[in-house]
Amino acid sequence: MDENGAAPDVEDSGLHDKLPISGLYENWFLDYASYVILERAVPAIEDGLKPVQRRIMHALNEMDDGRFNKVANVVGSSMQYHPHGDASIYDAIVNIGQKELLFDTQGNWGDIRTGDGAAAARYIEVRLSRFGKDVVFNDDTTEWQLSYDGRKREPITLPVKFPLLLTLGVEGIAVGLSTKILPHNFCELIEASITILQGKEVTIYPDFLTGGLVDVSNYNDGQRGGKVRVRAKIEEEDKKMLVIRDIPFGTTTTSLIESIIKANDAGKIKIKKVVDNTAADVEIQVHLAPGVSPDITMDALYAFTECEVSISPNACIIIAEKPHFVGVTDILKYNTQQTVHLLQRELEIKRLALLEKILYGSLEKIFIENRIYRDIEECETFEAVIRTIDKGLEPYKPQFYREITDDDIVELTEIRIKRISKYDGFKADELMRKWQEDLAETEDNLAHITRFAIEYFRDLLKKYGKGRGRRTEIRAFNQIAANIVAANNQKLYVNRAEGFIGYGLKKDEYVMDCSDIDDIIVFRGDGRCVVTKVQDKVFVGKDIIYCAVFVKNDERKVYNVVYVDGKTGVSYAKRFQVTAITRDREYEITQGTPKSKITYFTANDNGEAEIITVNLQAQSKAKVKQFDYNFAELLIKNRSAMGNILTKYPVRKLTLKTAGRSTLGGVDMWFDPIIGRLNRDERGEYLGNFGPSDNIVVIYKDGSYELTNFDLTNHYEPHEVLLVKKFDTKLPITAIYFDGGQKQHFIKRFNVETSSLDKKFLFISDAKNSKLILASTDIRPRLEIVYPKTAQKDQAAEEYLVEDMVDIRGWRAQGNRIPNDKFKDIRWLEPLAVPVEEPAEAATDEPVTDEPVEEGDDTPDNAAGDQAGDPANALTENTVNPEEDGESGEDTGNAEEGDSSDVSKSESKPKKEGKKGSDPKSQLGLFE
Repeated sequence: MDENGAAPDVEDSGLHDKLPISGLYENWFLDYASYVILERAVPAIEDGLKPVQRRIMHALNEMDDGRFNKVANVVGSSMQYHPHGDASIYDAIVNIGQKELLFDTQGNWGDIRTGDGAAAARYIEVRLSRFGKDVVFNDDTTEWQLSYDGRKREPITLPVKFPLLLTLGVEGIAVGLSTKILPHNFCELIEASITILQGKEVTIYPDFLTGGLVDVSNYNDGQRGGKVRVRAKIEEEDKKMLVIRDIPFGTTTTSLIESIIKANDAGKIKIKKVVDNTAADVEIQVHLAPGVSPDITMDALYAFTECEVSISPNACIIIAEKPHFVGVTDILKYNTQQTVHLLQRELEIKRLALLEKILYGSLEKIFIENRIYRDIEECETFEAVIRTIDKGLEPYKPQFYREITDDDIVELTEIRIKRISKYDGFKADELMRKWQEDLAETEDNLAHITRFAIEYFRDLLKKYGKGRGRRTEIRAFNQIAANIVAANNQKLYVNRAEGFIGYGLKKDEYVMDCSDIDDIIVFRGDGRCVVTKVQDKVFVGKDIIYCAVFVKNDERKVYNVVYVDGKTGVSYAKRFQVTAITRDREYEITQGTPKSKITYFTANDNGEAEIITVNLQAQSKAKVKQFDYNFAELLIKNRSAMGNILTKYPVRKLTLKTAGRSTLGGVDMWFDPIIGRLNRDERGEYLGNFGPSDNIVVIYKDGSYELTNFDLTNHYEPHEVLLVKKFDTKLPITAIYFDGGQKQHFIKRFNVETSSLDKKFLFISDAKNSKLILASTDIRPRLEIVYPKTAQKDQAAEEYLVEDMVDIRGWRAQGNRIPNDKFKDIRWLEPLAVPVEEPAEAATDEPVTDEPVEEGDDTPDNAAGDQAGDPANALTENTVNPEEDGESGEDTGNAEEGDSSDVSKSESKPKKEGKKGSDPKSQLGLFE
C-alpha cells in the first residue's frame, strides 16, 4: 500500500525481476539438500564427527579445567557454534556419553540396554576423558573457520589421531541418502591399524556395547547391500526356563519383552511368563509352558521376536565436501594414514620448536659468556645497539640453522641483568644437550614415521585398551525355518465333500494341529494336488482324500498311489515325493485324462511301502481275480511319473494287507561345530546313519555327558561342547581330567549306563577347579604325553596305549592317575585298528520265499499269485501282475493275467534284499 492506501503498481514494484519462478524449486531444493547432507546428518571422514558433535567437543575443550560441567552449561556453550535448538545438542551429548569413550560422565545418563533415558541436562555432568584429550585435540594442527555469526572461530575438522568414526559408529538420514556405520571394537581397530602400517591386509567386523551374537558372513565390508544378523545370547537354564543374557544391537529389554509377549499372544510360541531381572547385567527369564521343547522355543524366539534382528549397514561419509559410499576397510586405511600425517605434522612442529630453543639458547650463551652486552654501553640509539650485537654475533652465525634476524637480537636485549649475573654455563650446556637429544630423537622419528606411528598405536592400546575387549561374539547362524519352529496355535479341519479346509471349520472333520503360517497340501480324488496357505476357510476342490501340513524339501515323505486312467481304464501304481511346489497351482498325479481318479492313497512319513490286496471285478476276463501287490518293488520317482501298470482289468476294491517298512533306510547326519547344530547338508563332521531308535552322545567341557535324539532343532553350544558322536553302547568313552581336590590328572574309561535323554551326568570330580581335558570314543585310543625339558634330558614324549593304562569301569569311577603328572602337553594319537573277526561261512541253500521272481524262471502253473514278500526288498521299476493276454504295451515287464507261466514267475525266486528301515507310521486312505 502507498501512503494513500492504494496498491502499488505491479510494473513499478519490480517483483518480476526479484522472484523468478523458473528454476526456483531446483535451486532451493538442491541448496537445502546439500546443507542437510554436509551440515547435519553425515559425518566427515577426517574426524568421524557430525557438525553438532564437533562443536560439542570444541565447546567442552574450551571449558575444560579438569572438573565436571553441567550438561546444561555445555549445551549453552555449544549453541555459540551450532545454529540449531538445544534439544539436538542435548541428544547428541547423551549419545556420545553413552558410548563410554570420549566423555567422563556423572549422574543418570540412561541405559542403552533398557531404553531408559538420561536425566535432564541440569542434573547430569560431563567432562572430556583422558582419551579424548589425547587423540582429538591439537590447536597447532587444527584448521579453523569462523562460527555462523562471525564472533568466534571453530574447527573445520578436529585433528583426530584414531579411527573414531568406526569406533563410535553413526546413523543419519539426509535428503536423498542415509548413512549407517556400525560400531567396531576399540582394540581390534588399533591392531588393524598396526597391521595396515605393516603393509598387510585386514578385515574388521562390528562389535556392539549390548553384546550378543553376530553373523558377519554377509557384512560386505559395511557397504550398501551387506547385512549382519544379530542375536540375543540365550541360555537354557533348565527344561522349563530360558534366560536371555545379552540383547541385539538396536533393541532394548523393554522392546524385546514386548516382542516375546506379542509372539506368545499370536500363538507363535508357548510360554508361561517373562520376568525381567535386569540390573547390572541383562537377565530376562522366559518360563516355558509344560511340555514345550526348550530348543524349539529358542529357535522360535529367534524367528518371531527381536531376539534376532537384521541390520543393513550403509557406509556413507563426507570426503572433500561430497558424500561417498565406501567400505569400512577403506575408512580405516584413510584414518590410519591421516593419523600418520598428523603425527608427522606434530613431529615437524616439535622439531621446529626444538631448533628455535637451541638457536635462542646458543645466542644467549654467546651473548652472555662473550660479554657482548658490554659492547652496547657506548651506543646512543637502539638501532646502534642492534647493530653492535649483530656485529658481535657475526663470527658465530655459520653454526645456526637459519639467519639471525633483528627480532632474535631484540630478544637478547630483553634479558635482565639479574639473569645475566646468575647465568650458569654448566646448566645451560646440560639443557642444550637435552634439547639436542630430543631433536635427534624427533628427527629419527620423522625419518621412520611408520615405526613411530605403530608405537603410537601400541601405546594407545596399552593406556586405554583395558576393559575394551570384544563384547559381541562372532558366530555363523543357521537359517531358521519359521514354519518348523512355530507353535501349533490352530487346528486344521476339512469338509471333504464340499472341498473346504481351514481352521475356522470347527463343525467339520478335525485333521491335525497346525500353525497359522503353515502351508497345507491337499490331494483330491480326481488325481490333482495343490498346496495353499492355511486360512480360516479356503476352497481347494471337492472330493478331498488327504490333507496335511506341507513341509518343503521333505525327502522322507513318500506317497503311494493307485489310480485309474480315464481314457484306457488301466490301473497304475506309483510312488513319489513332493519336495517343492508352487503355491495355489494344481498338479496332476494321474496322466491328466478326463475321468481319471485315485483309487488308493497313503502318505508315509518315513518312506514305508505296504502290501495291498487287489480284487478284480467278477465279470472281468482275468483268470486270477485276487492277488497281492507290494509297493516296495516300485522306485520312488517324481509326482509327474506315469507309474507302473497294476492291472488292465476293472478293479472292484483295493485293501491293505500288510503295513510295510521304510525303504529309505536311516538318515545320514552331520554336526557343524561352528554353529553347534545338526544337519543333513554334509556340513561339518559326519556322525553316521541314524535309525528311529538311535541317539547322540554329547560330551561337554565341564566334564558331563548327555544323550539326545537327532532332531535338527537341537542346540549344542560350540564353546561348551567337546565331543558330539553317534551313541553306541559298545563304544567306551575315554576321558582325561584334572581333579581339583586331589590336584592330580586322571584317566578313565566307561560305558554310558544311563538311558535318560536330555539330562546331563557329571562323570569327573565335582571339586572346585576340576576340568575335562580330553575325551574320545575310539575303541583303542593312543595317548602321547610331552614332558618338559630338564637338566638331564631334552623335552621328551611318551606314547601310551590307553587299554593298558586303565580298564573299562562304571561312569562314576574315579579312574587311574596319569603317570608322571607334571607334563607339558597331552594329546591323542591315531588309534589302533580294531581286529576284524572272520565272518561265519555263508549258507549255500537259498531260503524259501514267496517273493516275486525275475522273468525266465520256471514255476508251477497253479501259483497263487501271492506277492507278500519282505517290504524291505530292493526297489525295482518292474512290477509283475497276473494278467491274461501277455500284451502290456508298457516297458514295465508286466505280464497278462491269463498266462499261467507268467503268473508263476512272480512267486518263485527271491529278489536281493535292500536297506531295512523302521516301523511305519502311515496315514492310510483306502477306496473301493
